[in-house]
Amino acid sequence: MASEPSHPIIVAGDHRGYMEYALERARLSPPAPTKFCVGAVLVDAEKNDILSTGYSMELPGNTHAEQCCFTKVAQKHNLPEERIGEVLPKNTVLYTTMEPCNKRLSGNRTCVERILTLNGAIKVVYVGIKEPETFVGGNVGRKRLEDAGVVVTVVEGMQDRILEVSTAGHGGQNE
Repeated sequence: MASEPSHPIIVAGDHRGYMEYALERARLSPPAPTKFCVGAVLVDAEKNDILSTGYSMELPGNTHAEQCCFTKVAQKHNLPEERIGEVLPKNTVLYTTMEPCNKRLSGNRTCVERILTLNGAIKVVYVGIKEPETFVGGNVGRKRLEDAGVVVTVVEGMQDRILEVSTAGHGGQNE
């Protein structure tokens, strides 16, 4: 596994700063008309330490940003992804530029399922935008997370920029 890049120093509680970093990761995702370019950052909120980052298609396979974050933690600790909740700090939070998916056309496990499988290891998810209805219709990922006790908070003020990056390769006006 390649080592994580050095991360920027972001002030504790600067949700917009962490979302900016997630957006920076999303820009690394290869644009395509059949997927979104999403970035994610996994943070130990108590120590203000970035644990992992990810972006769509960063790792082999049809990988999502959150999945890449979790896979890297699993590899670092030599655990299956389902068990990373055992090693994640108590106050781990997830920043993701787009609402975690609740349905995948590929048949892969959804990001919502991945979060919930960690049995409460991630109690807060910060999102940049709701998933557009482009591929799977309405996404109820936020509702499923909230119903399971996960707090989902939108980081306001970046929606237009996140949507532009997320839909790169879709053949819209911005290309």
